Amino acid sequence: MRRVIGYRWHLRLRMAERGMFATTDLVPLLAERGVALSREQVYRLVAGTPERLSLQTMAALCDILECAPGDLVEPVVEAKRASRRAAGDRSATTVPRELRPKRARIVPEPAQDR
Repeated sequence: MRRVIGYRWHLRLRMAERGMFATTDLVPLLAERGVALSREQVYRLVAGTPERLSLQTMAALCDILECAPGDLVEPVVEAKRASRRAAGDRSATTVPRELRPKRARIVPEPAQDR
């Protein structure tokens, strides 16, 4: 049985604990530490959950927020979803033939006498 590991990203929470509520506050602080990110990149880093993050950026964030990497990233075990094939279910796009709509036929109108 495979375990599916996910994570929770707590950057916004750690920023709030330090009184930082605007994502743009991080831009100059990161730049001081050699991490050049645009306002938009920093916003996505704070507002979303990053899939990839350089260790240099992680180290800079930890230095700015005076925390450890484990304070920013919390590993969690996710509920395993049963695959459709393993469960014997039909694909979500497969509809039984009797439930499919019938194709419309366009029949020309009969010619009218004028």
